[in-house]
Order: sequence, then C-alpha cells, then structure tokens
Amino acid sequence: MGMSSYEVVRRAVHFEGPERLPIRFPSLGLDDTHVVGTNAVGTGDHARRQTYDEWGCRWERSEVANMGQVRGHPLEDWGAEAAYHWPDADDPAYYAGMEQRFAGSEGKYVLTSIFMLLFERMHSLRGMTNVLTELHTDPGRMAYLADRIVEFDLRVIAQIGARFLGRIHGFSFTDDWGSETATFVSPRMWCSFFQPRYARIFEAAHAQGWDVWMHSCGKVNAILEPLIEIGLDVINLQQPRALGIEEVGARFRGRLCFESLCDIQATLPFQGREAIAEEAALLLREWASPEGGFVLSDYGDGEAIGVPLWKKQAMLEAFQAHDPYRA
Repeated sequence: MGMSSYEVVRRAVHFEGPERLPIRFPSLGLDDTHVVGTNAVGTGDHARRQTYDEWGCRWERSEVANMGQVRGHPLEDWGAEAAYHWPDADDPAYYAGMEQRFAGSEGKYVLTSIFMLLFERMHSLRGMTNVLTELHTDPGRMAYLADRIVEFDLRVIAQIGARFLGRIHGFSFTDDWGSETATFVSPRMWCSFFQPRYARIFEAAHAQGWDVWMHSCGKVNAILEPLIEIGLDVINLQQPRALGIEEVGARFRGRLCFESLCDIQATLPFQGREAIAEEAALLLREWASPEGGFVLSDYGDGEAIGVPLWKKQAMLEAFQAHDPYRA
C-alpha cells in the first residue's frame, strides 16, 4: 500500500524520503493538501473592481479578474488610529463553519493560514512608503503597529489550535519581501526588527505541532538564512529565476523545503513546452535533495498572468517525468 498524501507531504517537508513528489495542483484536480481556513475576507471577490477586507483595506483591480492591490490604507493618516477598529481574533464568528471545511481532508496534509501575516499587513494598513520610511524615522510607531499585528496572529493560532487539536499539520502565510533585485529593507534591518517577531509566530505554530509554510515573492535570498534559523520549514517561491536557481540550490538545498514551480514571470507566460520541461528538470536537480525538500505547486490565477491550462498540464507532466522520488 502506498503512502497517503499526508505522509508524502510530511516526509518531503522533513526530508524523510517521500515515495513521490508532493503536488498542490487543484486546477488540475490533484492536491495532496487540504486547506481549512477561517472566515477572513482576504482580497474578496476577484470579479469585483473594489472590495474591502476585514482590516478595512480597500482592494482595487482591473477589468481582468485578479486578486488586486490595496489602494485604500485605513491608517495612512496615523491620526485615524485612535478610532480604528482592530479585528478581534477571539471573535467566535471568525471561526464559524471551519469544522465543515475539513470535509474531504481524509488522508491529506491539512493546512490553515493567515493572509498577509506581518509586513504585508503593515503596509496594507499604513502604506508602503510610510512603513519603509518610518522603520528609520519612527521605529516606535512601527514597533507598535507590528506588535498589534503579531498579537492578532498569535491569538488566531491559539484559537485554531484549541478548536482543532491535532487535526492540522501546517500553517501557511504570505509576506512578499522582495523586489526583482533585493529585499525591501536591508538584511540588518530585517534581522533586528522582523526576525524576532517572526520567531514568536513560528514558535507558536510549532508549539501546536504545525509546520510553517511561507510564501514570499521577489529576490529574498538575503533573508532565507535567518528564516531557517528561526525554524521556517517550507518556502513558497514562484520566481525561481529571479533568485537564481543554482545559487539557491547551492546554499539551501537539503536545509529548507521548497514549494515551487516554473517561473511565473520569466517562463510560464512566455515559454513553450520544451523550455518548461527544461526548467522543471533544473529545479528538481538543484532544489530537491535525495531525501525530500520539494513540493510542486500551482499558481492559481493563471488568467491574470497569461498562463493557459495546457501550460500548467505541460509543467505538471514535466515535473512528474523528472520526479526524483518515484521508484
């Protein structure tokens, strides 16, 4: 009898020898994981031009259905903070219906998540320019903002853990940290201000018995080492060309599990079947260790980045053809 989906993912994350490559490809009906989320609004309905999330951030999008961008920051004027209604992580309504979302999770690796965990939530509330400036000019204000967000995250983790003890295996979150060339703040700033705050969140998730999965776009090479130091288990990287496939593999292969795919900017939208297959083979050769360390995932919003379904199918087939774990 083969390994369950749960066992395949768990072994890949912990470098314990999965029998095949774990896959997260819901667009093609294949997924070894199952996500059980809260009632967080997130970006809202992608078909609507404007939506608000539970933090009061206004999302705007083009005529093409997509996740959009935050264009309205409720704390852009810091004077509004005194009357700002912070979301309540202990509100039972935030978790209502989660039990029903476990349906279909049998035998799978179960994830829960927080969208915009820390840095993204900071600049969605205050605005990117304000945050990057005030990390230098008003670090006290930024510490207050960051710590309010961290306390919310810790309460969400505690609530989910208490409600679903032993039934969740991983905690995922998003925090985009890089431009095409570097992180948005210096590595020194990241380690002094952000690393201790992430460490608190990772410790809380690990205390629940959960692995920690992080998504971050851009060239984030400089913060991978400090993330490993505080216990990150899985990093979702969707622009492997921007980071340097060989460079990342040489430094971090076997030390961090990669959740990745062919590059969503340089390869998937513009290249054909042959180039996709070559990049899939390269990624597995450079990033997957013999014991595990790679999870194949999809980019869900293919239309928004100009990737038709046939390219996703070609990518899946290429990764499966080069699967280093299948006997």
